[in-house]
Amino acid sequence: MGSVCVVHFAWIWVKVDSGRIMEDSFVAVRRISHGLDRGGTCHSSSGSGAWLGRGLACVCAQKREHHSRYSFDLTAAQEDCLQRLQSRVYVPYDGSIRQHQEALRALWKLAYPEEQLHGMISEQWKGMGWQGKDPSTDFRGGGFISLENLLYFARNYQKSFQQLLRKQVGDRSVWEYPFAVAGVNITFMLIQMLDLEPVKPRNMVGEIFLKLLAENESAFDILYCIAFKLMDDKWLSMRASYMDFNTVMKSTRHQLERELLLEDVTRVQDLPSFNLLN
Repeated sequence: MGSVCVVHFAWIWVKVDSGRIMEDSFVAVRRISHGLDRGGTCHSSSGSGAWLGRGLACVCAQKREHHSRYSFDLTAAQEDCLQRLQSRVYVPYDGSIRQHQEALRALWKLAYPEEQLHGMISEQWKGMGWQGKDPSTDFRGGGFISLENLLYFARNYQKSFQQLLRKQVGDRSVWEYPFAVAGVNITFMLIQMLDLEPVKPRNMVGEIFLKLLAENESAFDILYCIAFKLMDDKWLSMRASYMDFNTVMKSTRHQLERELLLEDVTRVQDLPSFNLLN
């Protein structure tokens, strides 16, 4: 029997105006709360943890993504790195934990150093692309690691982070994706793509990633930054609007999988899409 998933809908209105997200437009966001058994999966056809767009059907009865009988042996270094990454994957965001609150405040300070945050629950958060006044409700699909990913992006690739946050590059759609919610989706997508939840990945992409992870423990965080910038690049090239978010995410995932399978990729920085980052 498959695990039960609970689907939550919320609406925010998203429109670009002078590089900032206004609060008077809407996007439908589908969030998934997993049961205790994380082995079960309920996801969109794109592998995304949330659906953005109006009028999309709710698909909760899909089977777990198929994995062929693929097996490989882990080195001691790979096993150690995988276990440490998995320990991050399983941590839910908890707004009652001071460390989690401080991480969220740090994200705000990095995103808007010129603007004082008025509280952990504030209308200001909508400007970053959270669904409502309380960002803690949006982490169910990605957990605390999705916040860590956003922080890593903001600290290490500040120019790219600000460009995406403020929608500064390209001819943008009138109806844009919300930045923060998209970030949580990307974390969820990568966890699924790399098959990080089992004892070891059951696909070649996951095996190759573990080799990169053993070379650099920040490989997952760097891959997240690449994926976010690649997603935005595809968003612009496809002239996408909010109804196209799933299609863009699916295309992003497929390109990352192809790049990870390239023979000359020995570190995550060798991925061709890494060059998109500033």
